[in-house]
Amino acid sequence: MEDLMIFISKSLLGWLVIQVCLTLVFIWYVKSHQPKVLANEQLPKTAVILCLRGADPFLPTVIRSLLRQDYPQYDLKIIIDSPEDPAYTIVKEAIAQIQGTNVQISTLRAVRHNCSLKCNALIQAVSDLDESYKAIALIDADTVVHPTWLRELVSPLIDSQVGVTTGNRWYVSNGNYWGSLVRFSGNVSTVVQMFLFGIPWGGSLAMKTEVLHRIELLDKWEQTLCDDLFIPKLLKAHGLKVQFVPSLLMVNREECDLPRCLENLKRLIISARFYHPAWLAIVSETISSILFPSILILLMIESLLQAELYVMSLLFSAYSFYTIGILLLMLLMEVSIQPIIQAQGQYPTPISLKHSVRLLIAIPLTQWMYGLAMLSSVVISKVTWRGINYRLQSAMEITLVEYQPYQWLDQPIDPKISL
Repeated sequence: MEDLMIFISKSLLGWLVIQVCLTLVFIWYVKSHQPKVLANEQLPKTAVILCLRGADPFLPTVIRSLLRQDYPQYDLKIIIDSPEDPAYTIVKEAIAQIQGTNVQISTLRAVRHNCSLKCNALIQAVSDLDESYKAIALIDADTVVHPTWLRELVSPLIDSQVGVTTGNRWYVSNGNYWGSLVRFSGNVSTVVQMFLFGIPWGGSLAMKTEVLHRIELLDKWEQTLCDDLFIPKLLKAHGLKVQFVPSLLMVNREECDLPRCLENLKRLIISARFYHPAWLAIVSETISSILFPSILILLMIESLLQAELYVMSLLFSAYSFYTIGILLLMLLMEVSIQPIIQAQGQYPTPISLKHSVRLLIAIPLTQWMYGLAMLSSVVISKVTWRGINYRLQSAMEITLVEYQPYQWLDQPIDPKISL
């Protein structure tokens, strides 16, 4: 018992030190990065591709923000799942309000059963582009962009060694749902992890069309569930890299309840299992972040039941030190990212005692939710994404079980809940 207690405590505190170091590296990069912003004549004509299934909570704002870009030549290409999709009417109304002219709306012409609907829509959108488009930018329906988003995203592509530029999603939790706090808590470490492994985020991504065809990305999209995790491997084979742009940490204010959060985590972890270039590192991180704290809690309960109060106090001290350390890291990340959020014209979450206490409670909840999702991903290879079930036999063997158009009845009751 004593040996196990010492081992778990040292392992947990050692992992905390590693997390501190990795987080500081990320923050240093964010603070020191000098963005490259090109003049109008240097910017290539770009197609911005938005794939829609269902009406995301802030979709009208997303459409308006995309049509107000400070960029000389670009067109917004919107692929909607079907004409009866709730997003169709919302998009048409948003475009009419702003009187957008550089936008084209299409619906999915054919449903492929060997890839996700998003990849299906991306293939259609890219295949329809003419040769005048020298770059493409991918955007998600939950990403409200600032006026210089596209310029900041495309500018680093002038470097011949950069194959893809990307930002990342930054959840802002209003504390209305515990699922939102869990998602925020987990995403803090995910943002650091994706930066360290050079993983792009498909919700804000750009590449030259020449690079897209050179790495044969369309062929991969024809057989995969996700659109982004495997891209670094393709780029590496051609001597190219992913460029993370800190100013493109995009705010997401959608809410999420616990059941929906768990489903999303399952999908993300199963996708990582099949496509992440460093899956074993993810497993190791999960063991360190979830298993060790959970074992420590069980040991505390056991020592309490056996009236070993001294042992319990030592275990509690180690667990408290670790949990408070994680909380401080999360708050440090929030403070470091606030200037970026404010520069985009957004308002960050106020850091208060109430907010900190809720995050402190959310930390063990996040560990248990991720642990449950991880266990599920080991034994289950079925994913539900926006009402569609997919079976994964391997990374390149995907089956869309049954297609059905998205309906108004499929929309969440709370209009701020994520799809």
